[in-house]
Amino acid sequence: MKEKGRKVIATNRKARHNYTIIDTYEAGVALVGTEVKSLREGKASLVDAWASIDDGEVWLRGLHIPEYGHGSWTNHTPRRTRKLLLHRREIDKLTGKIKESSQTLVPLSMYFSDGKVKVELALAKGKQDYDKRQDSLRRTVEREVTREVGRRIKGMRG
Repeated sequence: MKEKGRKVIATNRKARHNYTIIDTYEAGVALVGTEVKSLREGKASLVDAWASIDDGEVWLRGLHIPEYGHGSWTNHTPRRTRKLLLHRREIDKLTGKIKESSQTLVPLSMYFSDGKVKVELALAKGKQDYDKRQDSLRRTVEREVTREVGRRIKGMRG
């Protein structure tokens, strides 16, 4: 029986802090058997991961999938370059956007979707330090406003 739904394996929490997300794509990942077994145990790290387009193919670099504990000589290399599976028109669109401006491809999360490993890939632009401070300030103000509204509603009921 096939598993349904979406089970998150790993997320890149710093990506939304360091980059402004412009667009997101879902891509399959070409993996070997021991990598999938290791991912089923929930082991992966997207911390230093990034994607590039070489010769019309999208490659995921810096993704760390530790060796499978029960693997033998067939075990994989933990930080090998892995091919991402996207439609040709998506690859062409991404290639054009990356070449025309200073944008990059950053993986946001890795998950199982109906038993297959997928990566949520973002077309992103790097943030400057002042952008990060403004975002932090904006989130703080929104949090305080929400808190105050909640207090007023509770005060009115009480």
